[in-house]
Amino acid sequence: MKQFEEQLQKDLHQFLLSMKEVDERLPQCPDVEEKWEEIAQAYIPDGIREFNDFPSASLGWMMYIGMAVAKFWDAEWEIYSKIENLYAYLRDKRGYDNMDEYIRENVLLLSGVDYTVLEKVVGECASRVYNALRHQHIEPGTKEAFHAYVACLHQLYLAGATMQLKRMGYRMTKMN
Repeated sequence: MKQFEEQLQKDLHQFLLSMKEVDERLPQCPDVEEKWEEIAQAYIPDGIREFNDFPSASLGWMMYIGMAVAKFWDAEWEIYSKIENLYAYLRDKRGYDNMDEYIRENVLLLSGVDYTVLEKVVGECASRVYNALRHQHIEPGTKEAFHAYVACLHQLYLAGATMQLKRMGYRMTKMN
């Protein structure tokens, strides 16, 4: 599974790099990364429930969550880091189905072209990851399928955080 997750990371990074949404060097943001497990545990029941009918949403929403957590980290981490369940906090604003819109409008403060462009980028990332998952030929409902799904979510969360960090002006360049 580790190889699959590394493959996902590489593919997402190359795609987002080609779109100029991330830098060549991936950022390190331990505060955002440390929230992953807590968010994943809270998200997985909803994500799995939606996966069969709406796989791109089930996957893509995690990318939005990664972006929101990065934004919270930059803005008011002292406050947001203490929220017991950041996923539920985001989901409960408008419900699971409209969480993407809430994050784009109210957390990332996007509108117009920026709003639409982000929707398309996240949709493409979710489609790429779903396609990679399907090509693993893993039997649905198995432990291996669960772990593969979690690997997909993890890489989308990190990709979302990476994108948002760059959008907020954090540049990852090699120091001389």
